[in-house]
Parts: sequence; C-alpha cells; structure tokens
Amino acid sequence: MSGAQRHLLLEVKLEGGRFHGQPEWPPSPARVFQALVAASAKGEVLEERDVEALEWLESLPPPLMAAPAATLGQEVKLWVPNNDLDSAGGDPKRVQEIRTAKRVRPRIFDGRVPLLYAWDVGRLNDELPAARIADIAKQMYQLGRGVDMAWAEARIVDDEALSKALQKFRYEIHRPTPGGGSDAVYPCPAPGSLASLRQRYAASLERFAREGALSVFVQPPKARFAQVAYDAAPPRALFEIRPVGSMGSFSATPATSAVRLVEIVRDVAIARLSEALGDRARGLERALLGRKGDEEAAPRPEERIRIVPLPSIGHEHADRGIRRVLVEVPHALASSAQDVFWAFSGLSIQTPMGASAILVRASELKMLSHFGALGTTHRRFRTVTPAALPAVRRRIAPENVSADAKPASERHDEEQKARVAVMQALRHAGITANVAHLHVQREPFDAKGARAEAFAGGTRFAKERLWHVEIRFADSVAGPIAIGDGRFLGLGLMAPADDTARVLAFRIVDGLMPGAQPPRVAEALRKAVMARFDAAKLPLPELVTGHQADGAPSKSPARLAYVADLDASRLLLVVT
Repeated sequence: MSGAQRHLLLEVKLEGGRFHGQPEWPPSPARVFQALVAASAKGEVLEERDVEALEWLESLPPPLMAAPAATLGQEVKLWVPNNDLDSAGGDPKRVQEIRTAKRVRPRIFDGRVPLLYAWDVGRLNDELPAARIADIAKQMYQLGRGVDMAWAEARIVDDEALSKALQKFRYEIHRPTPGGGSDAVYPCPAPGSLASLRQRYAASLERFAREGALSVFVQPPKARFAQVAYDAAPPRALFEIRPVGSMGSFSATPATSAVRLVEIVRDVAIARLSEALGDRARGLERALLGRKGDEEAAPRPEERIRIVPLPSIGHEHADRGIRRVLVEVPHALASSAQDVFWAFSGLSIQTPMGASAILVRASELKMLSHFGALGTTHRRFRTVTPAALPAVRRRIAPENVSADAKPASERHDEEQKARVAVMQALRHAGITANVAHLHVQREPFDAKGARAEAFAGGTRFAKERLWHVEIRFADSVAGPIAIGDGRFLGLGLMAPADDTARVLAFRIVDGLMPGAQPPRVAEALRKAVMARFDAAKLPLPELVTGHQADGAPSKSPARLAYVADLDASRLLLVVT
C-alpha cells in the first residue's frame, strides 16, 4: 500500500439511528475528535502514546465525511432543573422553582449505516500513531450528547478500499474545501486542539473560586478548532474565445479539436506565467501540466488546474463548436487563483483552425448551467466529448471491414470491459455516487455530435480507446463532470441528460375527505412542500415556487408540478 494514497478511515455507528447534537449534520470532525479524547482518557489522565497519536491526528488535513440522509424528528420540550440551586436557598426540595425548558429534536437516519471520516495519510512512519488511533476508536462510547451512544473502528485503507466503503451505502459525501466560500462550515481539529481541550478540562475543575465569602464562577477557556468550509465550489473563471478584429462575435473550434485547443491555451498561459512570475510559476506550471518537478512528486488529480473547453450545447440545433473555456483552480491553490485567471485573461492564441483569437473573461456564467455547474444536480449524464478509457477494441483495417467483421460476442466483451473502465474512471475523478445504469457506445448521443474516433486525430489517445458514455446515478450529482485519462485535456466532458419528467409519487393512506377536489388538494400539497423548506430554514428554490427572489416569474425551464391523482389515491410531484 506504500505506493498508493492512503487514508485513515474511521467508521462510527450511532445506536438507534438518532443524533441529538446540534446544529450540524453530519457530526463535525471536532465532535469526533473530542469523542476520541474522551475514549482515551482514564479519569483525568491521558497516556503519553495516546497524546502523541491524537496530536498526530490533529496535524492531518480536514477529513472527508460521509453520512446517510437524515431528517429532523419531532421536537420535545423537557423541563429540567437549571444549574442555579443557590437561588432556591440550596434546598433540593425547591428544585421545581428553577426548572427551565429544554428543547430536544433529534436527527433520524438509518442506524445500520455507519458515519465515515477519512483523513489523508501520506507518510510511511504514520503506521504507529494510526494503529493507536484504531485502538482508541474501539473505546469510543458516545458521540455528541450523552444519550448518543456510539462505537467505532478505524483502519488504514487505500483509494480503492475507501471508494468501496463510500459506495457500500447511499451516502451524502462532504469534502473539505479550505479557503472556499461555503455555507457549510465545520469545526475540525488542528494543531493545538488537544492542548486546548486539556486546558479547558483542567480549568473546569477549578471553575469556582472564592472571593471572601462569595463563590465566583470562572468560565473555562473555549477549545480551539479550525473552521473549515466543506463542499464549496472551486474558484472558477469562464473565458470566451473571440476572433481578433471582430470582438463582438465568437471564434468557434470544432469539438473534435478539443485536446489540441486545450494544449494551445495551456502552453501559452504557462509561458505568460513564467515570464511574469519567474521561479514562482513552477508550482502553477506543475498543476497545469500534471508533471512532477525536479525534486517534487507529480500533483494529485485534485491538486491540478483544470482547463475545460465547453462545446455549445443546450439546443438541438447547436453546432457543438467550442466558444468558451472554463478554468478551475483547486482549493489547494486558491490563494493563487487570481494569478491563474490573469494568465488566461486577454491571452492571444492561434486556434487549431489557424485563426487568431483572444480569451476574454465572461461576466455571464449562464452557459455553465448546461453542464450542471450552477448549483443544480442531475442523475443522468452523457458525454459531449468521448472518454479515453484503458479498455480498447480490436482495430480492423478499413479495407478488411467486410471480411473481418466482429462477432456479437466480441463486441459484447469490449463493451463490458469499457463499462468496468468507466467505473474506475469515476473513482479516479473523485466521483463516488452509486451508478444505477451505465452504457457505452461509439456513436454520439445527439444528432450534432461526432463519433468517438473523430476526437483522436492529433492526440496521444488511440481512437480504439475513445468511448461515448451514458451514466445514470442512483442519486443526483453536480457538474461539471469529466472522466477518463483525457479529462484534463478536454475529453470525457459530460452534460446532464434529464430530458424526461421526474416524478415522485405518494400514496394517500388516510385523511382524504369525501368529495375532495383535485385542484384544492394539489394546492394543499404545494403549501405543504413549501412549509417543509420553511421548517428546515432553507430558502425556497425557484423550482418549487415558480418565482424569482424578487417575485418576478421564474425564467428557469424546470418547474415543479403538483398533481392530485385522487382516482388512484396518490399525490404526484413532477419536475417538468
């Protein structure tokens, strides 16, 4: 396992599928760290080897988190004694005078599904502290509040084992994006967290001090954790390709020349960065090329800058010419994002067709919605440019096509190998959503598309390796998605293909009045859906209301229709 990326995988199970900690879900890495500290402690004593292991854990980058979907349960109000018996003369018989309301509202989920936390581990000498963390995890007894009984186990795994663990159940996966702008911010252990917890515990033992005849309460210092954003979109910039001398129009490059266009844009941007930044551009050059430096390893895929050529799609008559390029900077290089975007802005290039063009930063990002990159999620995706896969088909010379036709069994085997390769490509691209259906073919999925072989010319990818792919995920995922060995060169780009209505049906089991009118029931369903968003303190999307935030009619083509099919005793939510 020493040659592959390794992870410390912690699996936590909560008794009964209930979690009472507030307000976050899943439980934050800081909660997990505190639970490990509590599991390690023997009274007020921590063994030295446990201290070393916990300090090692807090030095790791924030973990990936995976949890099952959870819903808020029924809120219960409990009347409990306030921690102020002195105001009642210290008499326990008067405790009813100091009771205060305490609201409890658990999150409910499938208790058979463990919570997963995966920290990246890179050094060989981490085996000892990792093994000690695994021993500590076996002693965990709760997570969150005292009623949240829990147990855990930990182990070192490679990428493949982690991927299998994430696909075993239907997880909501949350990835750390330090420095990103996100509404989801979780406290995570960081260097000094363990020391602050020990300091807080020691101070809590002496929180009452005497000042003459008075007993004074001293607030213990707070524990120190890093606040880390999760699931934030990487820094992005969209650039339009404009012809020199006619800046009011677009310069279009055929989609079949996507690889060559990316290479041209990348190389000219690298030259511009090197000229402006000198030696400081080496790290960005490595992130653009994906190659190792003189004394540095090659960047991992999630550390690479991505250049994504965007063919024009979204309409049946769109010609699929490339008129825009998306540049994505990984969160690890977020501090250099503006330098990267500067390198592409105003860049002069010669397109693969020999035309002189300039990259102009776009102010309107609506084009990205065609690739699922503006906050929407989708279940079905199709390749716009074919994916380069390790699976190849047997090449037949053109002059022998008639005499050497492949039998159906051989074609079936080739496609099966390609489907297996797609699953590997998804894992390499960091996409862990479960796949419900997968199809591969050579032909394009749309009338204006090109066969897979047409994209191979002038590239390092043999045409036998190129496949068009359709994937239907079990759960909705966000784009843009690019898979395969050529995903950093414009190949394997996928677009949502949700061209059929999506229907969610509910059976009416009770409570329907005789003579109920379908329009009134449908309106009640609409109000109930909006009430659910209000109860969860979530903004109402245009899909649900049909209106923009300012009250104007929604311009989005997607709308949620409410149907009362009373003859079949069911209610339907239809995304049209």
